[in-house]
Amino acid sequence: MNGNLPHETPETMSLGIMFTSQTLLLASLTVAILGIAIAFFFSRRGSRSKGTDLLLLGAPDAGKTSLMTALVYDQSLPTHTSIQTNSSVCAITPIKPFRVIDVPGHPRIRDQFQEFLPNAKVIAFVVDASTVSRNGAAVAEHLHHILHSITSLPPSQSLPALLVIAHKADLLRAGSSGAQQEPLAINRVKNILERELEKRRASQSGGVGIEGLGAEDEKSEMGGLECSDETGAFKFDAWEGGEISFVSTYVRPGKPSGDDEKDSNEDGLSDLRDWLVDNM
Repeated sequence: MNGNLPHETPETMSLGIMFTSQTLLLASLTVAILGIAIAFFFSRRGSRSKGTDLLLLGAPDAGKTSLMTALVYDQSLPTHTSIQTNSSVCAITPIKPFRVIDVPGHPRIRDQFQEFLPNAKVIAFVVDASTVSRNGAAVAEHLHHILHSITSLPPSQSLPALLVIAHKADLLRAGSSGAQQEPLAINRVKNILERELEKRRASQSGGVGIEGLGAEDEKSEMGGLECSDETGAFKFDAWEGGEISFVSTYVRPGKPSGDDEKDSNEDGLSDLRDWLVDNM
């Protein structure tokens, strides 16, 4: 009886029917949109990792706010100790504007800089060159915290450039000519901070905790002082976290930043401006 029934075969659909022109168009659009979304995501991620901002950090009364106003407004305005973060756009060159963020240096709020660290291209640590011989230990503690934060960034994020600004260099002019003023300020800041940071590195390597890096009376060990120097001592030139640059600056309250002495063609921020043009 089964032999009298016609032989039936399963009905199949050809590939041509399954993939119509409309289906192919929809698939192509989906792939294109997905590709654009992925490219957009990674371009934004890459932009964040490279950073665009200039962070001004340093101890209270180091002169961060006066530097910011001189850079942004091209004149030095009266300032006072900041208790909150300030930011503004600086356009040293019309085609390269960037945001300047002035973070207060008080120990209880100075760690706010870490909120801006992911988008920082340059960290400028401002040091009062005229007083660093008296408060060098406290300034070095602050800088150590910054070095630790930089070296603790994830590998996916580009490290910001680090610039140490020997500020108020004009106050060191007594007994020296103008030509000697800039290296005098830089050498003083560099030597004192290297000495104080080496003390902190040596105390940690000896198993002694360092006070004052967190809450009051808290002792903790932090990295960021690793160097490739043959002696093992901390040296800025041998810091394993990257290159550290130095410039000296000064501003004079109530005067346009370009209105300097008649015998000088440069103002107290010329070296800083040149460095920022090359690195921002």
